[in-house]
Amino acid sequence: VRGPRFRRLKIGAGHRLDVKASGVFVLGIGHGNKLLTDLYNCHLTKVYTVGGLFGKATDDFSDTGKLVEKTTFDHITREKLERILAVIQGTNRKALLMHSNIDMKTQEAYELAVRGLIRPMGKSPPIITAIRCLQLALPEFQLEIHCLHETQQYLRKVVHEIGLELKSSAVCTQVRRTRDGVFTLDDALLRTQWDLQSVQKAIWDCQLKVKTEIEKTLGHWDNSHLPETAAEMAHAADS
Repeated sequence: VRGPRFRRLKIGAGHRLDVKASGVFVLGIGHGNKLLTDLYNCHLTKVYTVGGLFGKATDDFSDTGKLVEKTTFDHITREKLERILAVIQGTNRKALLMHSNIDMKTQEAYELAVRGLIRPMGKSPPIITAIRCLQLALPEFQLEIHCLHETQQYLRKVVHEIGLELKSSAVCTQVRRTRDGVFTLDDALLRTQWDLQSVQKAIWDCQLKVKTEIEKTLGHWDNSHLPETAAEMAHAADS
C-alpha cells in the first residue's frame, strides 16, 4: 500500500520464504518491528513439511530444476530411510550442543533443558533439531523437519543428500513452513483476511504467547509494542 496516508507505517518481514516455498510468514507492523528483533534474538525453532521424490537429481535440488541424473529407487525401504534420518538427527544434536556453548554436566544445562532453551543464542550453521518421515510411497516421501538458522535451499539440499545416502538420488518437491517460533498455520491470515480488523485480531490473539516466549528467553517485555485498538492502528497509518 502506497500513498501519503501510509508513508510512515513501517512493515517489517520476519524469517523470509523464497519463491519456491510456502507457509507461515511473520510480519511486524509499526512498533511490532522491535518484537521481530526480539523474536530473532530468541533463536526459536521453525518446522517444515518437506516433500521429496526419489529417482532423479537436478542442478538446484528441486523438481523444477535441470535434470542431471536418473537413478533406481526400488531398494529403498522406510527402515533404511529412518536409519539415515536418525544419523542426521544425531549429527545435528552434537552440533546443537557445541554451538550452544553449554557444559551438559552443570545445573545450568539441566535447567535450560527443562525450559526448552538449549539452542544457539548466536550465529551458527543450519541445525536440524528433529527430523522424521511422515509418509513413504515410492518414489514419493514426506518429511517433518525442525530446524534453526536454515534456508529453504538448505532443506532442499538435505533431501538431495538423503537420496545419495540411500544409494539413489532425490529432488525436493515442496517446502512448507508450518511453524515459525510461536506462530503456527492456525495464526496465519489468508489473502482474503488482509484487512485492518483481521490484522488487529491476529496481533492480539498472538500477544500472550509472544510475551511469554520473550520473557522466558530474554527476560523482558514492553507493552508499548502493541496498539490498543483498531482506531490506534488506523491513526498510526494516518500519522
